[in-house]
Amino acid sequence: MTDPVAEPVRWDLAGAVGTITLNRPQAHNALTAGMKTALLGALRAAAASPQVRAVLITGAGRAFCAGQDLREHAQLLEAAGTGAGPGATDTVREHYNPIVLTIRTMPKPVIAAVNGVAAGAGASLAFACDLRIAARSASFLMAFARVGLAADTGASWTVQRLAGAGRAAELMLLAEPLPADRALDFGLVNRVVEDADLPAAASALATRLAAGPTAAYAGIKEQLDFAAGHGLAAALEKEAEVQQALGRTTDHQAATVAFTQKQQPTYQGR
Repeated sequence: MTDPVAEPVRWDLAGAVGTITLNRPQAHNALTAGMKTALLGALRAAAASPQVRAVLITGAGRAFCAGQDLREHAQLLEAAGTGAGPGATDTVREHYNPIVLTIRTMPKPVIAAVNGVAAGAGASLAFACDLRIAARSASFLMAFARVGLAADTGASWTVQRLAGAGRAAELMLLAEPLPADRALDFGLVNRVVEDADLPAAASALATRLAAGPTAAYAGIKEQLDFAAGHGLAAALEKEAEVQQALGRTTDHQAATVAFTQKQQPTYQGR
């Protein structure tokens, strides 16, 4: 049996919550090619599993994710320069884009529990999630400009929608660390808790969502992503389409009956 401690990405299921843990604590969970492949596989498994109703992403050790592993990146740059290897930025299309698309299109809520530094692609990964809960000692850094690169892992799309265009430009152009409390003020995280409370708070939030109307959550995610790229008329039509489909679900019918009887509904996600 493979030692789970040695796995660069751990995948655990507790109840209806699937937890994905980035697991290179000695490297602040910096992302290697193998780690990105494993993360994408875990996300796709969570998306496809009928047992999983909510997903929690966190990091092992003192960091959430320091972003791209720059040691590996330097080796790829050197190999590409000699014609012996792929371009070092091929990882954006091969790994980061599919990771973000899987999170955004997954028909269930995804929560980031940010337990420390989230930099570069690590910060972008957190921003791609539906909700973010951060430890008070956590910080975020749009580090791309520091290494002569522009944003990736969806940050050009997510950050300005969360914080506004002006703050997105500030974060990316100045590339300065943003403490958790300021990230909360910017709208980049939903909650900040004391460091010791983060595991319990994140688990409670994921468990609450997993017990909720997950079919409705999927519809809400679909509506929000659609509306972000379309005008009002198209967004209204999407609302009607999704609402019509949800109106036929067992969850909606059970919740309506429970409301009229002053009871708490039990959601089945269908």
